[in-house]
Amino acid sequence: MRHLALLGALALGLSSCTVTVGSNFGLAGSRSNLIADLRPDRGEGATYRVGDEVRFVVTTRTPGYLTLVALQPGGMASVLVQGVPVPAGTTVFPRPQDGVTYNVAPPLGVQRVRAIFTRVRPTTELVLSGVYDQGRWNTVTTTYVQPYAAADRDVQETYLYIR
Repeated sequence: MRHLALLGALALGLSSCTVTVGSNFGLAGSRSNLIADLRPDRGEGATYRVGDEVRFVVTTRTPGYLTLVALQPGGMASVLVQGVPVPAGTTVFPRPQDGVTYNVAPPLGVQRVRAIFTRVRPTTELVLSGVYDQGRWNTVTTTYVQPYAAADRDVQETYLYIR
């Protein structure tokens, strides 16, 4: 009986918890394994408050070029860095030489960040405008990496919560 009450309390507590964001679903190039790790500095799915500083840890298996794009909870997207050369290993963004900080801002909800890695310098710019849903977000990423051989590109995604 005691176990049943405990399970009932746990089920009630978890009934309001739903997570619908997962990493790397439907991303073009996500199978080439060039990005070994992508996460916010507090860990994937961590909570940040408005005004908190956030950094992104990116580990690549080979040198190349990295673009980071963010998708806000309301669907607005922005480019954090574009075509930045990175060595093999771990790089934390923003880097000291970038002279910026990333501070969390409204709207509240799930903030997604996508890393786009190519072994060769990108020949085009990634331009984001308007509001993005899952389909349009994936289309923009796919279009951006399509000129590069599948073995020379990788796309990974992480997320954090803004409270």
